[in-house]
Amino acid sequence: MRKKIAAANWKMNLTWQSAGDLMNAILKTDHNLKDNQLAIFAVPFPYLRAMHEKVLGKAHTFIAAQNCASTNNGAYTGEVSAEILKSVGIQYVILGHSERREYQAESNQLLTEKVNRCFEHGLIPIFCCGEPLSIRESNNQNNFVEIQLKESLFHLSKEQAAQIIIAYEPIWAIGTGKTATSAQAEEMHAHIRSVLTEKFGLDVANEIPVLYGGSVKGSNAAELFSKPNVDGGLVGGASLNADEFNLIIKSLP
Repeated sequence: MRKKIAAANWKMNLTWQSAGDLMNAILKTDHNLKDNQLAIFAVPFPYLRAMHEKVLGKAHTFIAAQNCASTNNGAYTGEVSAEILKSVGIQYVILGHSERREYQAESNQLLTEKVNRCFEHGLIPIFCCGEPLSIRESNNQNNFVEIQLKESLFHLSKEQAAQIIIAYEPIWAIGTGKTATSAQAEEMHAHIRSVLTEKFGLDVANEIPVLYGGSVKGSNAAELFSKPNVDGGLVGGASLNADEFNLIIKSLP
């Protein structure tokens, strides 16, 4: 059964005290997650170990890193490797978020290496893809996203592909308050699944969760998640509010 996931991306927000307060406020709610439901929190690097310890014993609840290096180790000041993340108990890593693609010029080829490092060390990539407004307005979004998937993921084996999580983020809807309609989200998610089916087969493609990431809020989560190919959300701003994110978790089908 395909996983349904509420993934929080805290980005570069929250002090140590406020991060602890937020996590405590979320975790005090008993979400009664089913076996196919996950809550994942992508927190700033300095908080990874402490937040991991907070969620130990909480069913189906995990901590993720927001990035990892494309190399295993060495003289790379400021980088954090997949091996280091694994050593502190982390199981998930966001890769290719649109902000890193834009601000750090991360290419599809670089992301291939990051994906490889994750699998070398037993980490599960949450692989982000999505189009900017100019591509959406030219109606070229399907081809744009397809290239992202093919250039970064199509070297994987079927066994590896079955483990990944995809997060579709229409860049024009991130932090803007704009949200793709549930119909637009479903259309793209169905396209992503068809691309994955073409390469890895229907059985594998049907196992891969495809999350929506673009101004998901408590007020629209249930409608978005009701679509057959929308398997949850990668949530930015709304994940910084305990009540909002608890409602998003509750909205998982």
